[in-house]
Amino acid sequence: MTSSAGQGAADGDPGRPDWQPDRYLETYEMLTLPLAPDPDGEDPITATLVRKRGSLTAGRDGTPRAVLYVHGFTDYFFHEPLADFFHDRGYAFYALDLRKCGRSLLAAHTAHFATDLAVYDEELGQALDVIVDEVGGASGDPDILVAGHSTGGLITTLWLDRLRSADPTRHGRVRGLLLNSPWFDLQGDRALRMPPASALIETLRRVRPSTVIPQELSSAYGESLHDSANGEWDYDLAVKPLGGFPVTFGFLGAVRRGHAQLHRGLDVGMPSLVLRSDKTVFDRSYRSTPDNSDVVLDVRQIARWSGCVGGRVSVVPITDARHDVFLSVPNAREQAYREVDRWLRHTDAEHDSPAQEVSS
Repeated sequence: MTSSAGQGAADGDPGRPDWQPDRYLETYEMLTLPLAPDPDGEDPITATLVRKRGSLTAGRDGTPRAVLYVHGFTDYFFHEPLADFFHDRGYAFYALDLRKCGRSLLAAHTAHFATDLAVYDEELGQALDVIVDEVGGASGDPDILVAGHSTGGLITTLWLDRLRSADPTRHGRVRGLLLNSPWFDLQGDRALRMPPASALIETLRRVRPSTVIPQELSSAYGESLHDSANGEWDYDLAVKPLGGFPVTFGFLGAVRRGHAQLHRGLDVGMPSLVLRSDKTVFDRSYRSTPDNSDVVLDVRQIARWSGCVGGRVSVVPITDARHDVFLSVPNAREQAYREVDRWLRHTDAEHDSPAQEVSS
């Protein structure tokens, strides 16, 4: 398959994507993915694929392996330990900064603005093609694991469900789905999830999509992460501000439509692992709670709706995890990595012995 994701590189090969040094991380490179005109009218738009350089160990039975990671809202790829974890296990690591997010965000854009989550299928498909071309190469198709955090978890779940019927060849190259605190329902007051509120949000999505929802933005979660406050992580506050980006009716309406699709039941067609915190404590100011609980989403909702992903779903609560379990305090993120390691070994064993699989 020939990738459509770039023009010739410095060596003059017109078929090779044009990777450049990453703007944030050493030993990483980034590739600009051209996109069709923005249906929400904020052109020009692109997406950005990031890859980690370096040699890899051999995959199972010589099969090349890769990860495609997708961030959440007010987020982008920056946490290298996640890439190192997979790289050390023989997975080529790629991360996608979606349109109007992270490396793809321009001054004229409304950050993370989209009125339909299906628009992200374009860059997800391009990223998948690049990975197949680069990692598969002459040795055949790679085993690809898709990983999504928060909103990225919802986006990737919906994408894989659509891909299963719309493009079985592409879908067949993905062998697992890893979800890190996926946004599977609207947190907060129950009235916000009732039909009248949902209908109002949908109406405003269509008629006033760019209008910002009036709400006070809390910086508690951001303060727990960034090393300028109480955290240990260094990232660009211009594209991941402590208090988060404002939420528009267009974006929230798109998410609520995605929730409704999920709640009716999907089928991603592959084994899935869902990691979440063991508790939610909504706290608008930084105390200790953002360090050992999810202060963004309601983990009970994640537990409730994970079964709607389809296929074989494993749901594991991580004790004292933050909203992003891989940005948790050390003991929690070490537990999360152990769970991923265990799941990868299990799914590898199932792949090697398909006759022994048990249907759910």
